Amino acid sequence: MATLKERHGASERRACKVASQARSTERRKPRANEEEKRLRARIHELVRAWPRRGYKYITRLLRREGWRVNKKRVLRIWREEGLRVPRKPCRKRRLGSSANATTKLSATKANEVWAWDFFHDRLEDGRAVKWLSLVDEFTRECLLLYPARSITHEKAKELLMKRMTERGAPVHLRSDNGPEFIARGLRDWLSAKGVGPAYIEPGAPWENGFAESFHSRVRAEFINLELFRTYTEARVVGEQWRQRWNTRRLHGSLGYQTPEEFAARHKADKVCRNFPSPRGEGSQAPTGQNQETLITAGT
Repeated sequence: MATLKERHGASERRACKVASQARSTERRKPRANEEEKRLRARIHELVRAWPRRGYKYITRLLRREGWRVNKKRVLRIWREEGLRVPRKPCRKRRLGSSANATTKLSATKANEVWAWDFFHDRLEDGRAVKWLSLVDEFTRECLLLYPARSITHEKAKELLMKRMTERGAPVHLRSDNGPEFIARGLRDWLSAKGVGPAYIEPGAPWENGFAESFHSRVRAEFINLELFRTYTEARVVGEQWRQRWNTRRLHGSLGYQTPEEFAARHKADKVCRNFPSPRGEGSQAPTGQNQETLITAGT
């Protein structure tokens, strides 16, 4: 009975006979070409030095260095090594400078500017989750973090009303131009409450920078680390994380205080500035001409 090696040799002989090819050519093993290795290594070095250039430019550089190569050989190596010129990034054009951007309408005290926005996630079974966040831009407090299958402008109004009942109404409410935020019913209600809606320029999310920054922190520190099975579970755990954000999370922009500590200290400083001094009216010591008058009267 013929062995596997003998049968392979017979099939090889028949194949070479049909193709009119010598068996020595079929069995010839390619030798390692040291020049090819050095050429490939040099091409990689030039590509790292000139990442925005293609194989034709690399061919010219090789020829200047003394390599006897043509562009077809460089192109073959280029493809075998999987090299390619990275696609030039598209620079986004600024769509406009809105008067409601964070750079022009900034908060100087608590409850002056609130920012709210939506971001999206999914449950364990793939169902979509829509999160509504509400942030005080001055104290960085998270006032609302609510997940649901869908949130209409009526539900957003209900949630906002609850927070306004607890903390009072803000002066401005910054948001994008989403249908939930520009609904006529919500705008009329905000106008009746004396709240000015600050809509950013369409297509310019950077103008609502506090909300966008908060969403990146939520995803990195909470959403990407949790797996929710139900909407109720997401609401309970989300509320626990919101409390942790306000009471335990230190913020570099607040001097490494928690939002709750910063808000309390700001409120205390404001009370001290407005508290009447023992001199009577105001709390500032006399300076300039008034101080000289007091000294003269004393003498």
